[in-house]
Amino acid sequence: MGKLDRYIGLNVLLSMLGVLLVLVLLESLFSFLAQLDDVRANYQVLDVALYIMMLIPTNMYNLIPVSSMIGCIIGLGSMASFSELTAMRAAGVSIRRIVWSVIKPALLMVIIGVFLGEYIAPATEQIAETQRSIARSAEGTYSGEGVWHRQGNEFMYFNAVEPNGVLYGISRFDFDDSMRLQASSYAKRAIFQGNHWILEDVTTSRLADGEFVREMRHIEPWKTDLTTELLKTVVVSPDGLPLTGLSTYIDYLEQQGLVAEQYKLAFWTKALQPLSVLSLVLVGISFIFGPLRSVSMGLRLFSGVITGVVFMLTQSLLGPSSLVFGFPAILSVLIPVVFSAGLGLWLLKRVH
Repeated sequence: MGKLDRYIGLNVLLSMLGVLLVLVLLESLFSFLAQLDDVRANYQVLDVALYIMMLIPTNMYNLIPVSSMIGCIIGLGSMASFSELTAMRAAGVSIRRIVWSVIKPALLMVIIGVFLGEYIAPATEQIAETQRSIARSAEGTYSGEGVWHRQGNEFMYFNAVEPNGVLYGISRFDFDDSMRLQASSYAKRAIFQGNHWILEDVTTSRLADGEFVREMRHIEPWKTDLTTELLKTVVVSPDGLPLTGLSTYIDYLEQQGLVAEQYKLAFWTKALQPLSVLSLVLVGISFIFGPLRSVSMGLRLFSGVITGVVFMLTQSLLGPSSLVFGFPAILSVLIPVVFSAGLGLWLLKRVH
C-alpha cells in the first residue's frame, strides 16, 4: 500500500503544482497587461514587471485552493482514463484508501499555502506596494496609491510606508469634536527614533482667530499610537496580511473604536483556507468517482474550473454581504466550505 500511496500522491501532487504554475502565470500576465495603463515617467514598464513579480507569492497563495481541486481532477482523471482506478478497485483497494492517498498531497499544498501566506506573501506585497506608491507619488502630494488612517479626531494619509517603517508623504487633518477642521499639515518624511516619530520638512496650517496660519518647520515631533509594526499592516490590503498582523490590527482598531469587520473577514478567510483546500479536493475526488467517471478530460477540466469559479464567487459575495448585513464574518467563509465538503461526501457516499 505504501507504493500505491506514493504513486497516487505523486501523480496528484504534480498535477496540483502544474495547475498552480499555469494559473499564476496567467494571473501575472493579465495583471501586467492591466498595469500598463498606469505607466508614466516615474513608473515605467520595468517597474510594472517588478511589481507583478513581487506579487507572485500572493497570487500563489490565493490560487492554491482552486489549483488543488483542478489538479486533483486532472491527476485522478488521467488515472481513470487509463483504467488504473478500476484496476485498483478490482484489486480490493477501497475508495476510502484512495481518498486518503489524495488527501496527503492536498495537506502538502496546505502547508505550502500557510508558509506563503504567513511569511513570504505579506513581505513581498508590502515591498511591491511601497515601491509603486513611492514611484507614483513623485509628481505630487497625493499619489492616490497611499492609505488613509484614523486615530480619534485625526485623519492621516500616507503616500508610502517602507518595510523599515519610514513614511513618505504624511498628510494630517485634525478636527474638533464637532468635526470642524482645526489644522492640517504635510510632511515629506517621517522616521521612528527611540520611541517616537520625527516629521521632516513639515508645513502646517492652523486655525487661529478665524484664519488659517501657515507654519514651516524642518523637523517636528509627532505623538501617535501608531507603531512601525502597525504601519506595516496599514499599507498592505487586509487579504495580504499574516494572521498575526491581522489579529494585532483588529485589536488596535477596536481600541480606537473603529470598525474592524473587514479585517475580521480577512482573518477568517486566511485561517480557514486549509479547510477550503481540503473541501474542494474532496469535491474533485467525488467528481472522478461519480458524475465525471467516464467523460473526457476536457469536460473534467471544464467542470473543475467552473466549480472553482463558483466557490470563489460565493466567498467573494458572502464576504461583503457579511459587512453590509452584519452577520459574523466566519459564516461567510464557512458556508462555501461546509457546502463543498457536504457535496463531496454525498457524491462519494452514492458511489458506495
